[in-house]
Amino acid sequence: MRYGICNLGIVPVRLEPSDTSEMVTQVLYGDQFKVLEYRKKWSRIRIAFDNYVGWIDNKQYLEVDEDTHNNLLQSDFVLAKDLIQYVADENDSLYPIPIGSNLNVLPLLNHTYDGNKINVTPNKSNIVATAFLYLNAPYLWGGKTPFGVDCSGFTQMVYKLNGINLKRDASQQATQGEPLSFIEESEPGDLAFFDNAEGEIIHVGIIMENNYIIHAHGKVRIDRLDHSGIYNAERQIHTHKLRVIKKIV
Repeated sequence: MRYGICNLGIVPVRLEPSDTSEMVTQVLYGDQFKVLEYRKKWSRIRIAFDNYVGWIDNKQYLEVDEDTHNNLLQSDFVLAKDLIQYVADENDSLYPIPIGSNLNVLPLLNHTYDGNKINVTPNKSNIVATAFLYLNAPYLWGGKTPFGVDCSGFTQMVYKLNGINLKRDASQQATQGEPLSFIEESEPGDLAFFDNAEGEIIHVGIIMENNYIIHAHGKVRIDRLDHSGIYNAERQIHTHKLRVIKKIV
């Protein structure tokens, strides 16, 4: 079995083994994965953090042995706290990395880092404050950074930075936690999920105080939340239909 780590800042993971294929998620610096299928130019991987599967360019990761992979998995997360920072290699070449990058791989890659770090422990109280770091980030299908993020990538990364594991897609995240009967039962940091006409969960956002929600829709934005769903005051319409509210922690 092959294993790998992302040794670059932001790398696309695609639906099919092609540069023109849809990006379904991203791996950030320090993310680990198992290689399920190895081809000449592409590898099909399963990401350790959320078990998400997709294809990655073989030029954009570093292969490691099983012992190294397992040792890294057993270490606590130490994440980059700055929106963008740099690591330097032994030749003083710089590599940009985004917030949420896993710094446990620094010794392995012989990289140095002088930015701010987070020693991650589960903490719900800072979820909304962390979400504000992504405010106005443009929507990007499959994205997980302030330079482009989708709705579930946004919630996953905000929770990750607060020591809480979420699955990757909104429909998967909706299977986690305990459902609440009413908005009034929710607390800042809980998740609200929204469905389409077929009843499929297609959107997620983070509940704030006073019936507001922060979510990625065009950009990471703040809107009103009521019993019908998300109300966009600028357009004076409900943009998403509320399905369920979940308390993850």
